[in-house]
Amino acid sequence: MKKTIRNNLVTDFSTYLRLERSLSQNTIDAYCSDIKKLERFLESSSNESGVNNFERATSDTLNLFITSLFGRNLSKRSQARLISSLRAFYKFLEMEGVVEESVAEMLDSPKVKPYLPIVLSVEEIENILSGIDLSVAEGHRNRAIIEMLYSCGMRVSELVNLRISDLFFNEGFIRVVGKGSKQRLIPVGVPAIEAVNFYLSQRKFMNIAKNAQDTLFLNRRGSKLSREMIFLIIKKESNRAGILKEISPHTFRHSFATHMVENGADLRVVQEMLGHESILTTEIYTHVNSEKWRESILRCHPRAEKRRLD
Repeated sequence: MKKTIRNNLVTDFSTYLRLERSLSQNTIDAYCSDIKKLERFLESSSNESGVNNFERATSDTLNLFITSLFGRNLSKRSQARLISSLRAFYKFLEMEGVVEESVAEMLDSPKVKPYLPIVLSVEEIENILSGIDLSVAEGHRNRAIIEMLYSCGMRVSELVNLRISDLFFNEGFIRVVGKGSKQRLIPVGVPAIEAVNFYLSQRKFMNIAKNAQDTLFLNRRGSKLSREMIFLIIKKESNRAGILKEISPHTFRHSFATHMVENGADLRVVQEMLGHESILTTEIYTHVNSEKWRESILRCHPRAEKRRLD
């Protein structure tokens, strides 16, 4: 009976994260996976706390659980994610009245260095685009994919689900469905519009699957492209351009945001375009090229100018 109750708690927690927190499915899966690890720990012989259910667990119990996993050389980022999962779960249990108060609030998170994403320079992006073989059938499709990733800063999941009916090129916008099924409008540049329109002129000659008539980017069989296929396309085209960095479709999103911030775009505008729930997530792009930012300030500061003249 207790096993069923626990499974229901995890299921209810998953629903809460999806409906009330509007988290992505990947984040929900990661959080629930962590809680299932806690459940297995509570039932295992290695649990020295004597507590075998979520409701009776204390902060000491959770620390024992965390220590048992840290022995497997978890990275600090994974440790921090685990503690975030525990805090979210026990906050949920507190809201549901399963526990009187969260026992996870006092857990110490490891200090994690700010994650600085890999960013391509404008020249590197131009090299990738100019290196695409437009003589092959998928060439113009691949160019349109990369132009859209860089022009709009979309997530790969947003790209593969993009529909023709989401394109409002006459107005200069596209409609994107992001995390939590939230919709947003993103301005799109002329090079991306031209690349997509050229691809569409070829797409109409394809044998398109019935369930993919409105899907923008298709594979050779006329069906929706998978996330994995987008990764392979990016890998192939970056290798062709001689890019040595480890890049992915998300690299173009990072590059889009970084270049926008570097060129003076308001951080709130970039936040809205990226679909970030918190401005804190967007602020990372102010740190990506801090050396360039520092040099710009020194170049513009009157005292720095005076020193150069001296």
